[in-house]
Amino acid sequence: METTLQVTVDCADPRRLVAFWCEALGYVPEPPPGGHSTWRAYWADMGVAEEELADGAGESPESIVDPAGRGPRVWFQQVPEAKSVKNRVHLDVKVSGGRGVPLDVRTRRVTDTVRRLTGAGATVFRVLDRPDMEFYAVVLQDPEGNEFCVG
Repeated sequence: METTLQVTVDCADPRRLVAFWCEALGYVPEPPPGGHSTWRAYWADMGVAEEELADGAGESPESIVDPAGRGPRVWFQQVPEAKSVKNRVHLDVKVSGGRGVPLDVRTRRVTDTVRRLTGAGATVFRVLDRPDMEFYAVVLQDPEGNEFCVG
């Protein structure tokens, strides 16, 4: 039996987070399977009852995939409640190149990515700047307040 990984993010507005996380990760919206025009049409064809689906669910992409096929699928699951506490799991968006790259180059890569993602709707939550430890990263929040790190 093959095991795969899907990351599921509870959210209020899947469409908004699909756009943001496609920008953040270089992913693409996952097209509905089998030539269906929407995921909702696919689910209906699979026998999912209409009352099981939230208003508007599946009319636009709610999941994203790595176009290279290496990373996990990410599904944005619409839920009625708002985020209320700190994430217990978060994503690390690794752009620096690792410790084999000089700190000033890593810092510039992180800063450039943070600038791009704040332009896409993220907010800076905390800067982790430890030059004495040769470390630089930034904790951000996506448009719905979910924390993630860029390092």
